[in-house]
Amino acid sequence: MNTSILMRRILPAAIIVAIAGGALYWTTRPKPVAVVLKTVDRGIVEATVVNTRAGTVDACQRTKLSTILGGRIEVMAVKQGDHVKKGQLLMKLWNDDQKAQQRLAEAGLASTRQHLNEICAAASRAARDATRQGNLRTRGFISEAGEDTARTEAEVRKASCDAARADVGQAEAKVHATKVEQGRTALYAPFDGIVAKIVGELGEYSTPSPPGVPTPPAIDLIDDSCLYITAPMDEIDAPKIKLGLPVRVSLDALPKQPLKGKVRRVAPYVLAVEKQSRTVDVEIDFEMPASGKLLVGYSADVEIVLSNRANVLRVPTAALIEGGKVMVLNADSGRLEERKVKAGIANWEFTEIVEGLTEGERIVISLEREGVKVGASATPDEKSK
Repeated sequence: MNTSILMRRILPAAIIVAIAGGALYWTTRPKPVAVVLKTVDRGIVEATVVNTRAGTVDACQRTKLSTILGGRIEVMAVKQGDHVKKGQLLMKLWNDDQKAQQRLAEAGLASTRQHLNEICAAASRAARDATRQGNLRTRGFISEAGEDTARTEAEVRKASCDAARADVGQAEAKVHATKVEQGRTALYAPFDGIVAKIVGELGEYSTPSPPGVPTPPAIDLIDDSCLYITAPMDEIDAPKIKLGLPVRVSLDALPKQPLKGKVRRVAPYVLAVEKQSRTVDVEIDFEMPASGKLLVGYSADVEIVLSNRANVLRVPTAALIEGGKVMVLNADSGRLEERKVKAGIANWEFTEIVEGLTEGERIVISLEREGVKVGASATPDEKSK
């Protein structure tokens, strides 16, 4: 067969196959991935650390009170939620037997004081008589033996007076002891505060907590005028935290009221709450009170600012790929490429870029989208900035 005839027969078939193949590729080719781009700009970047678990709002002073002795509650002077002053009576147990002992001791004290007056009056008279006897002896009216008898009598009377005075001191101490014993059955506020909880009712028996037995306290008293936050920080971050560093505080109960604070204490030990979680407690003081009412026990999250830099090149931290890379869209090829960068300080929101990018470049921030990978064909999403 002539070659030219053969070519005329094969060529149309080849063209048809090529067209069909091109059409098949065009219909089955992967569509470009729509990616969200973010323009690299300048701004403030802070190096921060955050708590590993929720922190807690605590009171500067909080005490759980119980009487030293057990007994039946005779007076409940407060109720839950009451504001009390320092020294105010909170609760008292029945103690009529102790009051009777006090009255008995006071009666004994009165009798001892009367006896003291009698003996000391006699001692004073004996001292004056001894002085007169001495004068008479000087003038020769009495013998030396008479003067000696008078002086001896005065000394004996004085000793009896001193002994009676000591008896009065002992009686006073006994009265004081009965009053102290009564104090063991009463609770007084050690500071101004609010009564958070009361365990027990009027007429019920209140039992103090013996050593080693966790008995609930009778009254839980909180000083709500001074509050702070305790937050657990990862042991790796603890060496970076210094006293006085600024802190941003957010409370679940007051989501629209971010608060400012400062680090006041870093615990000198590590807590092993869980096998794989070791933390250090950090205490934060509020710089100013919140506009809303803060309650002891509120959960709180803290962000401690370690350092900050202004007017630096920055990218969203979520845009960084493991190994210090970002993804960019090549404008010429329309494909995604990785770019190695050198990062500076960072937080959960922004990371400083020291090398690898210039201001105005656009990087991919929608790394979680399906199909976003190196070499993939991509097109900017309408959400790009």
